[in-house]
Amino acid sequence: MSVQISEAETVPVAWTRNDLLDLESLTAEEISLILDTADSFKERTDNCTKKLALLQGKTVANLFFENSTRTRTSFSLAARRLGADTVDFSSSGSSLSKGETFIDTAKNIEAMGVDAVVVRHRTPGTPRLLAQNIGCSIVNAGDGPHEHPTQGLLDILTIRQQRGSIDGLTVALVGDIAHSRTARSNIWGLQKLGAHVIVCGPTTLVSQRWEEFGVEIANSLDEILPRCDVLNLLRIQFERQQMRPFPSVREYALLYAMTGQRMKAAKDDVLIMAPGPINRGVEVTPEVADGPHSVILEQVNNGLAVRMAVLWLLLGADRATETKPR
Repeated sequence: MSVQISEAETVPVAWTRNDLLDLESLTAEEISLILDTADSFKERTDNCTKKLALLQGKTVANLFFENSTRTRTSFSLAARRLGADTVDFSSSGSSLSKGETFIDTAKNIEAMGVDAVVVRHRTPGTPRLLAQNIGCSIVNAGDGPHEHPTQGLLDILTIRQQRGSIDGLTVALVGDIAHSRTARSNIWGLQKLGAHVIVCGPTTLVSQRWEEFGVEIANSLDEILPRCDVLNLLRIQFERQQMRPFPSVREYALLYAMTGQRMKAAKDDVLIMAPGPINRGVEVTPEVADGPHSVILEQVNNGLAVRMAVLWLLLGADRATETKPR
């Protein structure tokens, strides 16, 4: 399943999709292909610092209707590292403010010769709606609380690099599960690769309905901590909440923040992750976020590799003749 980016070799590329909309619909083999390709890009480009002209002549448009720093910058850098041109779209200064529909705006952008659209929107299902109405490739960069597939992929890639395999690991997603698109993408991807997933948080943010996803539900971090190989600490998304789901931030931190004291009860080789932005002192304390068990910055670097892999598989891999990029 491994893909080594080379200028000379030929390999089967088992990717037939035009879009990346979620991880729920991907197979374990497709997820592994993206991860293998990302690893190859890291090796081929000296940890994603060198450019390859694999997508020269292609254009990637970023349509972000929500604020973003890491994801938007990461997709732009990924496209440029592969030699593609990029276009950044701002909804506040667009024709949407004049009454143009979202689909008409997207069709006009596509008509300018855009090959892929990376879209983030507060409404779940927006990327799928685009994919049904325009012909270029669509990449979901987060649609409301639904999914954030490349974030899930980079989280999984980081774990695999540190542990060698996902199969058999116990991974806890801790925090605002109810509003987290990252949690959903992690759940789908991790389970398909053989991990046992625990979702942990206060009952107001982790309802029993999460059992429908096939995960374990926990409301006490201290009870599950000794069993966990990985802790992914999710941000409390106050901007998505209609009312405060717990009495105070201080109380939440007391019960769920990963602290130096809690690290004493964790496994010696536990991985500490956070998709960012992190709220220091709320989900994690500084000594843990910056400590030896933290792989938070590795996640950021892997985000670039994953997005390079996704763009190349969608736009550059010659799936008809099954050849490697030249």
